[in-house]
Amino acid sequence: MLDLFYPFDWLATQIVTQGLHLSLESRLGASLHFFLYDVPKVLTLLLSISFIVGTVQSFLQPEHVRHWLNGKRTVLGNTLAALVGVVTPFCSCSAVPLFIGFLEAGVPLGVTFSYLIAAPMVNEVAVVLLLGLFGLKVTLLYIGFGVGLAIASGYILGLLQLEKWVEPFVWELQKLHQYPVNDGDDLQTTLTWKQRLQQGQFQSTEIFKSVWLYVVLGIAIGAVIHGYVPTALITQLAGAENPFVVPLAVAIGIPLYANVAGVLPITEALVNKGMPLGTVLAFTMAVTALSLPEMVILRKVLRPQLLSVFITLVTLGIISIGYLFNALLH
Repeated sequence: MLDLFYPFDWLATQIVTQGLHLSLESRLGASLHFFLYDVPKVLTLLLSISFIVGTVQSFLQPEHVRHWLNGKRTVLGNTLAALVGVVTPFCSCSAVPLFIGFLEAGVPLGVTFSYLIAAPMVNEVAVVLLLGLFGLKVTLLYIGFGVGLAIASGYILGLLQLEKWVEPFVWELQKLHQYPVNDGDDLQTTLTWKQRLQQGQFQSTEIFKSVWLYVVLGIAIGAVIHGYVPTALITQLAGAENPFVVPLAVAIGIPLYANVAGVLPITEALVNKGMPLGTVLAFTMAVTALSLPEMVILRKVLRPQLLSVFITLVTLGIISIGYLFNALLH
């Protein structure tokens, strides 16, 4: 099977073995090869896929999103909202303002939650890193379970009818904002393909500039773990034999606020050392979908009762996915 990344592997091997005269079996040689191979591979994927997603996003205008989601309370609305979250690359904190905007625009509460959960957890940066580090199968499982969690959680929250626990000022703002619902033809943009490609180029460049340092630092930490942390230590503390490792990993991840670009390269090294893949992906989901800063911002618009239901539901969903991942990928 053709390995698109073989040139990076060959170059990293040549630098370590021929340039630095180190064995790939030595700790320093293994760490350097890990770093020199992963950095160009992940950054190349990041640029190329961000360009494609950015071009596709030129078809997705805010007015379209409000038009599609407004008034939809069914699974279709939750599914559309989760898919919008996938193609809008926001972290957990930056997704909150759009979440509030959707509420003000009259989008149902459960549907807005589907967007809020999906946007930071499943985006092109996460997809690029998963594809480069773990392959297509793991990437598709992560996307499927992540989107599924966003749809299911939003749908359940919608069924519970918890609008009474949204701060009243949100509903007052909703009355003041009148978003016109136009026919589909009126919402079509007039961008040319050249302009859409330029938008894709601009977005890929901006994403690259904002996350490249996190990628390099994450891979550097992963390289140290890969070469120097004993495998026996990882398997003893967080191996498959520990039945409580998934909820423990999620409990550790929830308070953290970290860029997925910096987290995933570290998880690769932990998996190589024997930590179950489902456990590290559950940790990644917890870091990206729930974070302490996000909860602080959400508290401005959601009462503690609704915030507690949201955190509990998503946490239980991530833990379940972690165990399911471990069972499927064992």
